[in-house]
Amino acid sequence: FVSTNSICQGQQVPILWGALLGAGLSINFAYRSFKWSNLASNKAGVTVVIVGFSQKSIPRKTLYLNEQGASEVTAKSVSNINGYLVGGPNVSVEPKRRPALQLSHMQFGNHPYYGGDLIMSQSESKELTSSNSEVARFLRPFYGSKEIIDQTPRACLWITDDVVEIAMQIPAVAERIESVRKSRLAAVKDKTAQQLAKTPHKFREQVIAKRWCFGIPRVSSENRPYLPVSLLDSAAIVQEKAFAMYDAPLWNMALIASRLHWVWIGTVCVRMRTDFSYSNTLGWNTFPVPKLTEKNKEDLTRCAENILLAREAHFPATIADLYNPETMPENLQQAHEENDETLERIYIGRRFKNDTERLEKLFDIYTKMTGATAA
Repeated sequence: FVSTNSICQGQQVPILWGALLGAGLSINFAYRSFKWSNLASNKAGVTVVIVGFSQKSIPRKTLYLNEQGASEVTAKSVSNINGYLVGGPNVSVEPKRRPALQLSHMQFGNHPYYGGDLIMSQSESKELTSSNSEVARFLRPFYGSKEIIDQTPRACLWITDDVVEIAMQIPAVAERIESVRKSRLAAVKDKTAQQLAKTPHKFREQVIAKRWCFGIPRVSSENRPYLPVSLLDSAAIVQEKAFAMYDAPLWNMALIASRLHWVWIGTVCVRMRTDFSYSNTLGWNTFPVPKLTEKNKEDLTRCAENILLAREAHFPATIADLYNPETMPENLQQAHEENDETLERIYIGRRFKNDTERLEKLFDIYTKMTGATAA
């Protein structure tokens, strides 16, 4: 196959390679993902893989690698190449409803569900509060994927059952709530919308943090060296277009912000064009992590704090600003390097040599975690 690399990522792997390898075929050589530009005037390009397979298995297979920062392609001899084009057993990463016991729960944010009028721009929220200062008590910062990366939250009405009668006494608020009720009722074939029309002042979910929450974008650029994750305060409302971890210990952030997690997500999750499409069930819940001691968690907590402090030193720079690979601040880069070294020493007692070695170890742990065996 000469194909876009999507055939070796995410849910395509169990569908395609589960069938081919399960039928007795063997991948004998492969070129991992690389950019292939054509001669068109706009220099259109795609990320492709080359996979050579046959019914005859040979003792040693060859992986051709173009590691980050390497000047040329290198060849590596392995005993087996799986559907993710990783040297390791033929396993498929399947979505899990819950993470490993030691990891915190990650979930979708709150869904407005035909409740668009509960959401507004910052200028609209200022207009509301300028006409009636009482509105402010019902407004909260609202974060989807874009708002997390750009750190420019919109606003939303967040009204609980115990104060809805007070909120309804404000005409501008009552008008928006009535608009939500009508929108939900108009979705006549949607039973959930019909039920939610009885509580038009609320999102479908009403989940908030007591102390803080992590906001993780569902879609983000593969060009960043680390996945974006933001620490938000307890007032923040995370939209369903992002993932949230409520009141999770800080060491979870150290895992999400690591290079190890970056390569895992880039391999097992699907893509939106070339962007990462994060998944809690396929990416976070399956993330292979060794048993962490209390000392490990303390060390990773310190690393997460150092990353946050490095970001804070460049306020008001956004995640989009700070994680531009060409202009990433040195102190932030150093904080991430220390985080990677701390985490990777937990895995193998030293830094990994490259992303290929990272993936091989992750798949080795995943295979043991799930009890999977080579096909």
